[in-house]
Amino acid sequence: MEPIRRVTAPTLDVLEALLAGDGPTWGLLVIKATGRQAGTVYPILERLERQGWVASSWDDDADRPGPRRRLYEFTADGVVAAQELVAARPAAAASARAARPSSRPVTP
Repeated sequence: MEPIRRVTAPTLDVLEALLAGDGPTWGLLVIKATGRQAGTVYPILERLERQGWVASSWDDDADRPGPRRRLYEFTADGVVAAQELVAARPAAAASARAARPSSRPVTP
């Protein structure tokens, strides 16, 4: 597993979303959880996979209509490293992220 050379806020958001998931998570759920654009999230997921942090597979649910989903989950080493990075996330960055507008629906 390669270390992440440049840890950005979007990368931390993606790591956080994957950590919050219960098992393999498909890309659109990561997009919704982070409020980031697909053009930001998918390159991060691809980079994490190339570096050995996550593994991906295709959903094999033939009964579900629509295109197949690509599922992402941490490798054993990746989950430990992701937990360490997210835990080290500066509090100021977390509060700035919370203030960032997103396209997610607001629930009362």
